[in-house]
Amino acid sequence: MENKSNSSPTLIEAIIPVAFLTIAISVNVFVFGDTSLDGSNQIVLLISSAVAAIITIKTGVGWKKIQKGIVKSISNAIPAIIILLLIGSLAGTWMISGIVPAMIYYGLQILNPTVFLVAACIVSAIVSLVTGSSWSTVATLGVALLGIGTALGIPTGMVGGAIISGAYFGDKMSPLSDTTNLAPAMAGTDLFTHIRYLAWTTIPSIIIALIIFLLIGLNRSSDGVSEDIIPVLSTIESTFNITPWLFIVPALVITLIVNKTPAIPALLAGAVSGGIFAIIFQPDIIRNISQIDDNYSLASYIAVMKAMYTNIAIKTDHEIVSNLLETGGMSGMLKTVWLIITAMIYGGVMEAGGLLKKITESIIKLAKSTGSLISSTVFTCIFFNVTASDQYLSIVVPGKMFAKTYKKRNLTPQNLSRTLEDGGTVTSVLVPWNTCGATQSSVLGVATLTFLPYCFFNIVSPFMSILFAYLNIKISRIYNKEKPNKLSE
Repeated sequence: MENKSNSSPTLIEAIIPVAFLTIAISVNVFVFGDTSLDGSNQIVLLISSAVAAIITIKTGVGWKKIQKGIVKSISNAIPAIIILLLIGSLAGTWMISGIVPAMIYYGLQILNPTVFLVAACIVSAIVSLVTGSSWSTVATLGVALLGIGTALGIPTGMVGGAIISGAYFGDKMSPLSDTTNLAPAMAGTDLFTHIRYLAWTTIPSIIIALIIFLLIGLNRSSDGVSEDIIPVLSTIESTFNITPWLFIVPALVITLIVNKTPAIPALLAGAVSGGIFAIIFQPDIIRNISQIDDNYSLASYIAVMKAMYTNIAIKTDHEIVSNLLETGGMSGMLKTVWLIITAMIYGGVMEAGGLLKKITESIIKLAKSTGSLISSTVFTCIFFNVTASDQYLSIVVPGKMFAKTYKKRNLTPQNLSRTLEDGGTVTSVLVPWNTCGATQSSVLGVATLTFLPYCFFNIVSPFMSILFAYLNIKISRIYNKEKPNKLSE
């Protein structure tokens, strides 16, 4: 199967696997709905990978190269998979320790349906800005906010959209964020120039999102809500030992991340600390989960281990509270891990066969004006989020491909770095089989297509970048001071 006479794929050949995947996924989601992530989407991705492989082999690329591409693609996703599994464990120990229930308990007393979506978005933005991680924000604070919103009677899709909008705004604007550092590195500018330039499109986008969330809140009736949450508060208080001391663990995780501790050890510390606090503060929960009354050491070990690796459901007399007190541990993340692996297989084949490169090169040729160039960059980033299923590839590959073109068009690197973030970073979470979309859906327990319509910041951002380009707003150009009409070297 090793053909020595390689030929470049044609544009039609490159598009066939993308068209096949798009149609197959659409049909699959129509047939299976929210359960499409249970396995059918994974099968579609594998079949689409086979279609891409057949075309790739036909052009003369050998199987060994394709296999290396698959291995490389999956290896790039390994850190995300480890983080995802740790988030599952953290969610479990934070539930049985009372950390998440305490957040819900105090949050219900402060927030109301009218301002909740705005507050959820702002709080998520602040935490993500401080930590530099949308994933950590959604996995910790986001889970609690979802519980509060559910208790207030707000649809989970709306709550998820508000959380993700805020988390991704903070992620984009934080100097601690990996993507915020990656984008300027790919474009050839410095971090703080990138952030200052990024603010021009990012701040208007979040303002629009907040206005929409406020309008939604104002149109929602809050009659009877105060009375409805009293039983919820009473049930949480009678089930858990609620105390402000529980917030030491979230504070620890935030401190670690702010001090640039890598996500994996920070999340592991959070999961283990949550287990320790469960043993200290929630003896009744420990005994209930372990079903052991006469040996607290053994009961603690069993309960904490179960919370970290398997499904835990704490039953109460209140149905809403019982639904809030469910977590899947590491095992609850395995479907998402399965999805990520199959998505990376597809991306690996497309990359190894030069199919992605062919499509993006064709797009660049069509970009004549500044507006069309930036629009092409945005849609190329989205294209990589859909096809390569990885947020980082949606920044790295277009960054490398467009850098020279921007320079030839007299455009400074910060134009490109901003566009990479507006088109790549924020749209990754909107794709169900992308590592980001799959992870946030799994963490929140809300289907990607359910929260997608309410991720207003993520939807507006790429269009804001395009609008600025066509209106020539804050489009920085490179000119030689001695020869104003010449590109500076």
